[in-house]
Amino acid sequence: MTTTGTVEDELAIRRLLASYCQLVDDGRFEDWIALFTDDAEFVVMGMHKRGHDEIRGFIEPTQQPDVRGVHTISAPIISLDGDTATSTVDFVWLSRAGDIGQVGRYHDVVVRRPQGWCFRRREIVFAGNQPIPRQETR
Repeated sequence: MTTTGTVEDELAIRRLLASYCQLVDDGRFEDWIALFTDDAEFVVMGMHKRGHDEIRGFIEPTQQPDVRGVHTISAPIISLDGDTATSTVDFVWLSRAGDIGQVGRYHDVVVRRPQGWCFRRREIVFAGNQPIPRQETR
């Protein structure tokens, strides 16, 4: 992939990645789903959700106040190519008690939209698993 983009693009993508974590952890689902394109793909645990209604309908019930914790992420690896970018970033999810609940990696395709960078595709891969090849998820 050719790397074309600016430092500002990379910073905006880093903000998108962090916003995802903080908004879902805070239960701000209206703001959280706005981080995705209307036709976004969300892949996790063998499930493939598409579009705002399916994605939010899957996440919101699993992130009720009594089970929310905190996501932390590592420094992402971002490859820019004009108005599209890919990123991988490791995450740890901590419970309210501070226990490690989940560990894995986000594999993303993000695109520039008039409102800023948005997720076109996010795949959550838990530690020890492998990403699903994209052609198998369509």
